Amino acid sequence: MSHRPFHHGNLRTVLLEQAEVVLRERGIDALSLRELAREAGVSHGAPRSHFIDRGALLDALAERGFIRLADRIREAASREPEDHARALHAAASAYLAFAERDPALLDLMFATKVGEPSEAVRGAAERLFGTMTDIMNAGVEAGAYDADDVGRLTLLLSATVQGIAALVTSRRITTPQSEALVDDAIRLFLKGASAG
Repeated sequence: MSHRPFHHGNLRTVLLEQAEVVLRERGIDALSLRELAREAGVSHGAPRSHFIDRGALLDALAERGFIRLADRIREAASREPEDHARALHAAASAYLAFAERDPALLDLMFATKVGEPSEAVRGAAERLFGTMTDIMNAGVEAGAYDADDVGRLTLLLSATVQGIAALVTSRRITTPQSEALVDDAIRLFLKGASAG
């Protein structure tokens, strides 16, 4: 009879990393705390010290997803500090790359946000939208649009990129088509903003 330890190292991180692999490879229905414990080599009760139930695990995955996406977008946009259009394109491309790699995680992030999100999920989602707002504020400094338009334009850009990501992840368009759509969207976005 094998003995499974209750703890090992940083169990929360191990469980979340394994949960992302399961989500990516087999989908949300395959996620179970018991199965994650088995794969981590710990007792089936060990995950409960970090996640009271499956819902808490899903919230933690959504939180990590929002934080990682925000960080990737910020990093991508920061590589183009002198050209706002290129910064927007880099941010949108980072969003699409995330969506292509982890479509199930992206779906989970926004599905979790719709219900009664935990405070941690709400804060992580706000971090993503704060990142988008910061990028828009850089556009104000670059003279691309007025400060009064930042909130509206942030929502518009976020919705546009999320829509393009949904088209890619549902295989309605290819990655090269998505890049062309991003180019068109940003061109129209900046043209409309300067006309408004």
